[in-house]
Amino acid sequence: MNGLPICHLNILAGPTGVGKTALAIKLAREWNTEIISADSMQVYHQLSIGTAKPTREECGGIPCRLINCADIDEHYDLARFIREADECIARVVREGKRPLVVGGTGLYIKGLLEGIFEADSRSDEVREELRRRMKKEGLAPLYEELQRIDSEAATRIKPRDHQRILRALEVFLTTGIPISQLQKESRNSRPRYPHTLLVLTRNRGELYDRIEARVDEMFSAGLMEEVKSLLDAGYSPDLHPLKALGYREMIRALSEEWTLERTREEMKKVTRRYAKRQLTWFRSMPQAHWLNITGLSEGEILREIRQIFSFP
Repeated sequence: MNGLPICHLNILAGPTGVGKTALAIKLAREWNTEIISADSMQVYHQLSIGTAKPTREECGGIPCRLINCADIDEHYDLARFIREADECIARVVREGKRPLVVGGTGLYIKGLLEGIFEADSRSDEVREELRRRMKKEGLAPLYEELQRIDSEAATRIKPRDHQRILRALEVFLTTGIPISQLQKESRNSRPRYPHTLLVLTRNRGELYDRIEARVDEMFSAGLMEEVKSLLDAGYSPDLHPLKALGYREMIRALSEEWTLERTREEMKKVTRRYAKRQLTWFRSMPQAHWLNITGLSEGEILREIRQIFSFP
């Protein structure tokens, strides 16, 4: 299948705070394998506390791949994730082990399974011309053009979302095919890997309590100091990774726009909303198995996971 290794992927997914990492580390040790992370923010070296990145001690010697593999001032996107995840999976398979993918970034998991059409739909020349037009004419005429050539995509893209507008136009001008059509074809194609996708969840009240406790732990662990050190090092607050959940709120506290207490409460609120969006995303993947782990002991959870993954 496009040169990919022949293997079955086990994917452990779920919302932030549900407890994926600790369970995955135990499974990886039990199965003598390693973890391939599917987390869009844990890829950055400089972001640790605010991303709940597992420490070396927490990993306990289990290799956790695609963590700390990029700097916050370099570009990291879905295409790069898929390429690097494929390389990790191939190496694990060559070693006679079974890959275990773990994370909560639904876009990355979906891309790994369904692929994207990046290779044939990118053009530096077209992209630069579109940027030149945006600078000269403004965004509104480009959005109107998108409405004419791909009304379906335009209904999903906000009129001020210049990145997605330019991308949709670039795809059409490069391939002659609307991006909405290519996305449908990608969704309907055969998965890149045979897989079992397991989504962990908890009762809402328990999940929200865990999220709030995690935010409190981030404050105690020094999230403010982590963000301040990045700004002091000269990193721009406009960098995409520093607009991630937790970091953007702490930047507002450091600028004295918000009090620390308001920052804490805002982080809890937006993290709860983020967890809700993650669950919505995974519900759009019909092949997913769901496991509510509220009220289960760790041993019971691991036993259920083994059965779903068909692993003794």
